[in-house]
Amino acid sequence: MNASADRLPSYALVADQEAQRFAEVTQGGRYGLTEAEKSWKNRYSPLESRGYILRPRYRPGWSPSWLGTNLHPKFCEDSIMLNYYHVIDAIRKRDKTIVSLKIVPNDTDEVHMARFLTTPTLLQCPTNHCVPLLDILPDPLDGKMSLLVMPYLRPFDDPEFGAIGEVVDFMRQTLEGMCFLHGQQVAHRDCAAANIMMDARPLYPKGHHPIRRNYSQDGVFDVTPLSRLDHPVRYYFIDFEISIRFPPGCSTYVVGKKGRDKDVPELSFDIPYDAFKVDIFALGNLYDKEFLHKYCGLEVFQPLIDTMKDAQPSQRPTADQALVLFEELCAHLNSPSLRWRLRSRTESAPERVVYDTVAAAREGIYHLRRLIS
Repeated sequence: MNASADRLPSYALVADQEAQRFAEVTQGGRYGLTEAEKSWKNRYSPLESRGYILRPRYRPGWSPSWLGTNLHPKFCEDSIMLNYYHVIDAIRKRDKTIVSLKIVPNDTDEVHMARFLTTPTLLQCPTNHCVPLLDILPDPLDGKMSLLVMPYLRPFDDPEFGAIGEVVDFMRQTLEGMCFLHGQQVAHRDCAAANIMMDARPLYPKGHHPIRRNYSQDGVFDVTPLSRLDHPVRYYFIDFEISIRFPPGCSTYVVGKKGRDKDVPELSFDIPYDAFKVDIFALGNLYDKEFLHKYCGLEVFQPLIDTMKDAQPSQRPTADQALVLFEELCAHLNSPSLRWRLRSRTESAPERVVYDTVAAAREGIYHLRRLIS
């Protein structure tokens, strides 16, 4: 849906000559559906019959909404293309919730793993941070494929973290989630940054566009997220394509070099290694690269990261042991320090003065509101 003209900024409107040019390039194929998008257009009606509606761009017979108007195409929602060919957003008709649809082959373990990890019983476990499987649909275009229906999620670091306590919450949730996975005898084997996401709805109470994520639902206006410190989010592990579930009592050793994190030292096609210890290394490496290398004030967690990234897998802790060590280190942090802002390691001295002043004012307002309430 496009924003109404009276809401749009003046620069969203173009002169007649420019509008004619946009009409010509549009008719020539610019802004048209990509090959991947055409396949989703062909799924539109079958998905609608199953209760899921794709955006207007994929509706059969779609005509660009800016044709015949003076609107710049980028201010029209139906000009926004997909980022990934195999994943798309949709609206679930019965409750208007945004969901994600992912194409997966029927013969992979990903479907079975998703079913197992999100059974009603396991979903009741508060430490289960595996993305829930909401539905499985047959692919109307290919009988060898299925569509997994999952909650719509954002990358875990978009928007960026703003306070020390937000990082602490992320680490606690992901360590708890790792304990849960290993407790179910499941090794994720690819728990890198791209495979941890969050349900950011608390940060965007009025929603946002699923592709143009930092904009309003119509894709036009900037939206400012709330603080996740005061509006906590939930993090999820996704993508169980190469995950393994080990039968009770069986060895957890595997071979192979699949996975996004190529820093894991023991990966090999020939020499077996413990899949659980790879998960520990990958998660510790994520903490190291995404937090300690980028921000000051998190050095208290260096001992945890060092042991999780030990070059000798046998010296790394189990997930349960890592969580215990994490909580012991958290005992050294008090409430004011948890609320203090994250300071980038690239920040200049003048920037630090300004940002510290803003952070102090923000905290003052926070405590004043608490006092009043």
